[in-house]
Amino acid sequence: MAQEAGRLSEWGRRREVTGLFLKLGLIAFGGPAAHIALMRDEIVRRRRWVTDQHFLDLLGATNLIPGPNSTEMAIHLGFVRAGWWGLVLAGTLFILPAMLIVLALAWAYVQFGSTPQAAWLLYGIKPVIIAIVVQALVVLARTAVKSPLTGLVVAATFVLYLLNLNEIALLFGGALLVAVVQNGRRIWARRSPLVLGPGLPVHIGGGLTTMLVAGAVPFSLTTLFLTFLKIGAVLYGSGYVLLAFLRADFVERLGWLTDQQLLDAIAIGQFTPGPVFTSATFVGYLVGGLSGAVLATVAIFLPSFVFVALSNPVIPRIRRSLWASSLLDGVNAAALGLMAAVTWQLGQGAIVDVLTALVTLLSLVVLIRFKPNSAWLVLAGGALGIAYHLVTR
Repeated sequence: MAQEAGRLSEWGRRREVTGLFLKLGLIAFGGPAAHIALMRDEIVRRRRWVTDQHFLDLLGATNLIPGPNSTEMAIHLGFVRAGWWGLVLAGTLFILPAMLIVLALAWAYVQFGSTPQAAWLLYGIKPVIIAIVVQALVVLARTAVKSPLTGLVVAATFVLYLLNLNEIALLFGGALLVAVVQNGRRIWARRSPLVLGPGLPVHIGGGLTTMLVAGAVPFSLTTLFLTFLKIGAVLYGSGYVLLAFLRADFVERLGWLTDQQLLDAIAIGQFTPGPVFTSATFVGYLVGGLSGAVLATVAIFLPSFVFVALSNPVIPRIRRSLWASSLLDGVNAAALGLMAAVTWQLGQGAIVDVLTALVTLLSLVVLIRFKPNSAWLVLAGGALGIAYHLVTR
């Protein structure tokens, strides 16, 4: 793999990163779990840029820092393939298509006062995405589940997440459990202090405190930028967590949005491809026009580039430390359990009748038997959704 990368020129690797992440930005429907499954299909299975273990290590590190997981995975993978230029290109091009689509929808929303309906398109795409994620989970489990203990962490995380336990607590809990159990005998024998390993940064996400004020705060591009920068720097979790942050700031504290506008912004982020965080583009356009949309998008994603740039170089050092490597194994197992739980939840909304169940099953069979480029399956699912809408309307 390293030799293959060495045979390519610097420009060749940058072109690879540019083409791949621009394509992923256009077809990555379904949320972070689906995005990560698509990345694994393209980068581990088809292009062999990294191994499954390296991919899981990057995913584990991504889960430990704030920000949108799938975007940060894109940034990590771009950096691994093409250095600093790859870091910038992968993240930017994964975000850009979604940003432009959301910007167009925000303009239409302001002009016509409503959001377009995309249910007929997603009807066909969602079951295909579920199949892609399930196939990726099965393959990643072979690497992540290294022992009965890590298998237990996967299963426990799956169940506890569905019981509404906090996902960050589950990630850190899984990491600590695996580290303590795997290294317990060594600690007892040596009576040594708990050491994570040289140079390992430990980040604990801070909370967000908001203060309710009476009336709206005058609009300011600076306030808009700083508010989204703060959200991007401290937010862990899903689009639903993003909804809570945006409501606290833009509805309650600043008074720049109504609840309905906020829900429309989240809906737009959910049914467009790419990261859900491009809801920030929609909010920025509503309150500040084109300048507001650009500033909001840059601000919410900027911390992710910084966090990845700081954390990526230390991941190999983490693997060389016994304690840190065990922690990473625990995080990987917990992250796999979270992906499985989210997929279960998404599946309930995607598989709604006999046809969608058949599409999911057929897609899974095709993926396992023929190993096609998953982008074609996504496009086929979208075409099926359109055809179904035309036939049944």
